[in-house]
Amino acid sequence: MIWLTWRQFRTQAAVLFAAVAALAVVLAVTGPQLADLYRTAGSGLADQISSADQSLYYTGLLVVYAVPAVIGMFWGAPLIARELETGTHYLAWNQGVTRTRWLATKLGLGAVASMTAAGVTSLAVSWWSSPIDRAVNSGGATDTYFPRLDPVAFAARGVVPMAHAAFAFVLGVALGLVIRRTLPAMATTFTLYAAIQLAVPMWLRPHLAAASQTTVPIEPDGAPISIQDGAEQIVAHPEVPGAWETAQQTLNAAGQPAPVPSSFADCLRTESGPPALQQIDGCVADLGALGYKQQVTYQPADNFWPLQWAETGLYLGLALALTGFCAWWIRRRAA
Repeated sequence: MIWLTWRQFRTQAAVLFAAVAALAVVLAVTGPQLADLYRTAGSGLADQISSADQSLYYTGLLVVYAVPAVIGMFWGAPLIARELETGTHYLAWNQGVTRTRWLATKLGLGAVASMTAAGVTSLAVSWWSSPIDRAVNSGGATDTYFPRLDPVAFAARGVVPMAHAAFAFVLGVALGLVIRRTLPAMATTFTLYAAIQLAVPMWLRPHLAAASQTTVPIEPDGAPISIQDGAEQIVAHPEVPGAWETAQQTLNAAGQPAPVPSSFADCLRTESGPPALQQIDGCVADLGALGYKQQVTYQPADNFWPLQWAETGLYLGLALALTGFCAWWIRRRAA
């Protein structure tokens, strides 16, 4: 049964593992030079990286993101949907193999292969990127590269990609089992997986570990401030290297949450074009003089691993729940 299952998706597996191996070789060749550069440049490393290494940095992010999605679409969704679509599952069940064993073999082998592929990819990319990550966490070039806690980089580091891959694979299998058509199952898997990947950083990840808060004054020479939504929202960026800002709240002189006063928008208004820098500084100074401050909620850099393990548990829990659903469905509904 294991041999038969492997034969069914060995081509897709071979293609993905070959791509992962090629990337790992490139990273292994170029990584030591980047590490040597960090030892001499320290936090200034980000300003000395070549364009080729910069491209490789972003390529690594994209590849780690792509591996679970590809696994869900091309390994998970067709694995059972194709058999249900063609009717070949009847042959297996009539050879003395129970539905539960048939499903368990497919899920078990596929999940192990999925986690291995994602784990190797994440390990290679995390190792290669570690000098850049250390430089960024020390306060270097965050406008070009991402702190490890930033939503763009977080899911491409550590152990989380393995859990993403296991979840994507089982999600594809579950959708294939329910939809029973390969192409619709593949498309639905990609759409649903992408939606979950957007939803988790926005609504769940900020609450998976205890956050920190800081209150900064609103003043031209203070923490960098950006103005959004037509001067109705202020966003402050305190100097907390490697942190991930998750929430902003404007406070009035009494320390209570309050909207930005309309006088601030009036101060920034001009007859034509955007306000000049001096005008913006003056308006910000006036707002600060009224006692307004900005409260920033953030995940500190030290929360990287607690968040990694928490999110890993979340996705593995979802994968186990989907596994239970698949077992129930194939016993009760599939025929």
